[in-house]
Amino acid sequence: MPRATNGPASRKRRKRILLRAKGFRGFRSKLYRYAKDAVYKAWQYEYRDRKRRKGQFRRLWIARISAAVRDRGLTYSRFMEGLKAANIELDRKVLADLAVVDEQAFDVIFAQAKTAIDAKEGATLRA
Repeated sequence: MPRATNGPASRKRRKRILLRAKGFRGFRSKLYRYAKDAVYKAWQYEYRDRKRRKGQFRRLWIARISAAVRDRGLTYSRFMEGLKAANIELDRKVLADLAVVDEQAFDVIFAQAKTAIDAKEGATLRA
């Protein structure tokens, strides 16, 4: 009796990997043995970079906010201190979007943060 190897399932499994390796260069997209390694490595990068993307966007938002605030004569950290003192709870994503898209709204928020910083400094000088 011949040995049963479950050919249809094996072929389906190999085909699935080769389809995922489509677009890879050379034998990494043609040969199952190498395609499997390439696909598994791609999954590792994919998982890792989903986590990294969040930090990259946060750095982008901070850079945009910092540039907008420096044009108005303040540093990023002092601006964030002013927002906290003024009880403005906007996240960095929204602030960066306002700085780029709606400068008038950002000016209003900046003015509130600046007055909160000035009031805070005035209170410490009086004490």
